[in-house]
Amino acid sequence: MLYSKIEGSGKPLVIMHGFLGMSDNWKTLGTQFAENGFEVHMLDLRNHGRSIQSEEFNYQLMVHDVVEYCQEKKLQSICLLGHSMGGKVAMFAATQFPYLVEKLIVADIGVKYYKPHHDEILAGLSAVDFSQKPSRSNVEEILTPYIPDFGTRQFLMKSLYWKEPGQLDFRFNLNAFTSNRDVIGDALKAEAIFEKPTLFLKGANSSYILDSDTTQIKQHFPNATIEVIANAGHWLHAENPKDFFEKTMEFLKPQ
Repeated sequence: MLYSKIEGSGKPLVIMHGFLGMSDNWKTLGTQFAENGFEVHMLDLRNHGRSIQSEEFNYQLMVHDVVEYCQEKKLQSICLLGHSMGGKVAMFAATQFPYLVEKLIVADIGVKYYKPHHDEILAGLSAVDFSQKPSRSNVEEILTPYIPDFGTRQFLMKSLYWKEPGQLDFRFNLNAFTSNRDVIGDALKAEAIFEKPTLFLKGANSSYILDSDTTQIKQHFPNATIEVIANAGHWLHAENPKDFFEKTMEFLKPQ
């Protein structure tokens, strides 16, 4: 079963991180949701964080993992929130298992196909040779030419851990990601429909959801609202957590 961090009590809210992330990315917001009447389940998705590692990696498997998790935890009528890749998992899950999901929140990802665009990041991560027992600073030095953005490097380095004394490693399964690099961009199938309340949140400075995507989003999610988070890019929940929390809570409150 998937690893999770659970906080609070009340309405179940299941949160899923993006590609190369983990449940820790949602700790601050997760606590806020828990303080406002939700039982928050922050998941580590397959091949991420402390969850199951497998050379198989695709959206169908990730959806299966999430549904199995909900069954094991006896979660029903959940609110489901996902960012980026986690947003795609959330969309696939809601359209395939609509009885399970009461409300859906998708953070900065659309329903369309996205061309692979993580090659430099994967190359940088693959350049780290842990058999040489690098320190954290050594790892950052290796990553910097591939990933010049400081924030992105820090995000990735959150997945470093001491596998054993003196031996660092990444928590995610890099081999599975490089072998299946194309699946992250998969589009929803034409027949995938979810008619319950749905909120799409896009970063004002992000190009992941364009105005031209609105029609296609509404075809799959006819009861969808699209809101913009100001002063934020793709990592909108980290860059403007205040607005992200407020818009999410406004959507989640009982009508």
